[in-house]
Amino acid sequence: MQAFTTMTGLVAPVDRVNVDTDAIIPKQFLKRIERSGFGQFLFYEWRFDEEGNTIPSFSLNQPEYKDASVLISRANFGCGSSREHAPWAILDFGFRCVIAPSYADIFYNNCFKNGILPIKLSEEQVEELFQRTSKHEGYQLHIDLEKKQISDDYGLSYSFDLDEHRRQFLLQGLDDIGLTLKHEEAIGNYELKHSNRLAYPAQA
Repeated sequence: MQAFTTMTGLVAPVDRVNVDTDAIIPKQFLKRIERSGFGQFLFYEWRFDEEGNTIPSFSLNQPEYKDASVLISRANFGCGSSREHAPWAILDFGFRCVIAPSYADIFYNNCFKNGILPIKLSEEQVEELFQRTSKHEGYQLHIDLEKKQISDDYGLSYSFDLDEHRRQFLLQGLDDIGLTLKHEEAIGNYELKHSNRLAYPAQA
């Protein structure tokens, strides 16, 4: 998993509350086995009409937000079903950071397991980001995970809170498997020490 330390990215807005995982990645696209390739289906039913034509009014279809890597949205982002495909689609589309006032717990946890930084800010702070995104063409945010700070080129600076365990996961580019592999030598030594017991379990 790619480590996350600092980034500067173009901001794209999705100005809706209660964005659920079925909107993020509709169920008909969950047939893929691998994690990649879901980005093309991100917000599919908001990006395209029933004939597959682009809906120009949706923000991610607008040229000024092409190549955005920071997504801002409203409260309760990622609600609904627990599908891990939602962060897969967000990451595959190009977003490394999501900013919202609140998240559904499962979606929030899945972000860290896939290299996405979900930042929680107050309703007022998120509203300010929406205003600045609308006001400044090509609006960018600078995000520093080590300092837990967000800033822009117009004087804005916000701090954000984050559980230290999750912060270290992202800083080191670790998922659950990667964390386990950090102890690979100790695991190997344990298996070697107990090889006879593992090979011939005690009989009841």
